[in-house]
Parts: sequence; structure tokens; C-alpha cells
Amino acid sequence: MIVTTTNNIENKKVTRYIGIVSGEAIIGANIVKDFFAGIRDIVGGRSGSYEEGLREAKDIALREMQEQAARLGANAILAVDLDYETLGSNGSMLMVSASGTAVVIE
Repeated sequence: MIVTTTNNIENKKVTRYIGIVSGEAIIGANIVKDFFAGIRDIVGGRSGSYEEGLREAKDIALREMQEQAARLGANAILAVDLDYETLGSNGSMLMVSASGTAVVIE
């Protein structure tokens, strides 16, 4: 399935617009990740554990969106948007959502 942030695909014709599809993933930060991220904040550097968690959540959200589009008969998703939001009392959880327009292209 072609998944793109653009509104069209070069040299492809959209034959049917199916509708909006989406996928979401919520990840929680655990105390070990928080501890090591805090140390990195003090000494500088990147937090690999958080980056990996973000990538995993993004992949889950995109996969769910593609599965929904496939169930509806689409073979492409246009105008994909990824959003990241913190949730919980201390922003202890992160939600990644992906949405786009499911279409059939030829």
C-alpha cells in the first residue's frame, strides 16, 4: 500500500475516494526510562529509549491506519498526518495518531 503525506501521487489517478482512516498508539513512560532520560537531560545527549518508544508508537499507528484502509478496499492513503500528544497527569503517556484519506488508485 502506498502511504504518503502528499495529496496526490505522481502518474497515478485516484479512481475512488473511500474516506478518512486513522490509527492510534499510546505508550507509557516507565521509571527506568525516566531515570536514564533525566541523567541525559543533565549531561546532554539523546534519549535512545524514548526515541525507540516513539518510533514503535508511530509504526503501530501507521500499521493500524493501513489495516483499516485495506479492510475498506483502499490501495493507497493520501495526505497522511502524524500527531504526537502527551497524556496523563504529568504527561507520563504519549499518544501518536496517524490519519489520512484512503483511496483507490490505478
